[in-house]
Amino acid sequence: MSDSLTRRKLARAAARLAVQARHALPPLVLFTDDDRLPEPVAAARALPRGSMVVVRSRDAARRTVLAAALTVLARKRDLIVLVAGEHFPDADGVHLPEAHLGDTMRWRARHPSLLITASVHSFAALGKAMRFSLDAVFLSPVFPTASHPGRTALSPVRANLLARRTPLPIYALGGVEARNAALLSGFAGIAAIGALSVR
Repeated sequence: MSDSLTRRKLARAAARLAVQARHALPPLVLFTDDDRLPEPVAAARALPRGSMVVVRSRDAARRTVLAAALTVLARKRDLIVLVAGEHFPDADGVHLPEAHLGDTMRWRARHPSLLITASVHSFAALGKAMRFSLDAVFLSPVFPTASHPGRTALSPVRANLLARRTPLPIYALGGVEARNAALLSGFAGIAAIGALSVR
């Protein structure tokens, strides 16, 4: 199956989830990754219009350059851009790792109009996230993933149950591909790295 066909199938699966969840946020989200996504701008350009991109990089200078390039692309492609851990001019919001869930209130107080999302990796962390004023949560890993090779996946059955019981919009992240996306339910959409790459 070609990359473009795989991406289209994943986008359709994400759109199906979004319709069922009745949330206004984009159904498909690309996470950048220093190791697993060598061409993040090309991958973002291949997304359906109106998708979301979460810009991550361990290197602050690279993150700044990437955020700048993606916010320019966002204006042309109607993308929503979030930057991990910092407020970037022209970006739509900020994304927090699980370890920094407690920073949500500080971000909300300083930038009330920003979209604020976070990643969570367990039922306990999801419960903690519910106490904060987040716009969405990324639950990971739903399936086994190369991003966290040693971590036990939640499994689609358990992840679906968590998604259905949580009033916040929740995205499935971690090992989600076109071939397994049909196993998901209750989510607001799908987030991916490798499955949305452009080779």
